[in-house]
Order: sequence, then structure tokens, then C-alpha cells
Amino acid sequence: MLDAADLEVNVLEFRQRAFQFERLAELDGAAYAVFSRTETETESRFRPKLVHLRLVVPHAWVVLDAAHDVLAIARDGSTVPPRRTEPVVEVAAEPAEFREQGVPFRRAAGPNGTLVYAPTDRAERVLTPAGYAALGIA
Repeated sequence: MLDAADLEVNVLEFRQRAFQFERLAELDGAAYAVFSRTETETESRFRPKLVHLRLVVPHAWVVLDAAHDVLAIARDGSTVPPRRTEPVVEVAAEPAEFREQGVPFRRAAGPNGTLVYAPTDRAERVLTPAGYAALGIA
């Protein structure tokens, strides 16, 4: 398992975007890594709004893809998933449920309009006010 220092110096590639490590947190006795990204809502609007994204994954699932010098998500904690390239779409155009790196994910609106991604099998606990508070998502 990667330690916080390894997570801090690398970005995690998720949905064709780079997410920065924010913190390690615990929820229901399980360790989670929280990653963040801020982007504009849409470039086509005259005054685009900033969109704050958080990605929550079990700490044990985060692996280093040394060949590409990025972090990736591996449910087994060791097997680096194959890299895919697909067009990047605006967050608002993405489905709320999808598969990424072989793992089903769900996106939900969190506190203050922050959009939070979590594995579907953990979403019932993570994507709640108590989950957000425990994970430091405000």
C-alpha cells in the first residue's frame, strides 16, 4: 500500500483527468484516499463556474502505474489496470453511474455543490452527510 508521501507526489488519473491527493481519512474503520480537482463548468459559457470534484477510493486500491508515472485504481490493490483513452466530456454530460478502471462508480452532489465520486459498492456510506464529514469533504 502506498504511503501518503507517495500519494502526494503523484496524480491519480480518473475519467481522463488528473486528480491531486488531498488526504487519508477513515470511515467505518476503513482507510480512504481523497483526491481533488477543480475545473471550469464549461468553456463555452461567458462566465463559467468552477466545479469542485472529489474522488474517494479505498486507500488499499490506489496503486502506482510506474510505466506512466501516475496513480491508478486497482480493486485487488496490485494489478495496474490497462490504460484507455477516450474523449473527455464535461462533468455535467457524464452519466451519474459508470465504470472506471474496471470499477463501478457513482457521482453525487456533495456539500456546497462539490461533486463526489465513490465506488458504487461503497456509495451508500460514503455519499452521505456523515460520510462527507468523516472524509473531510466540505
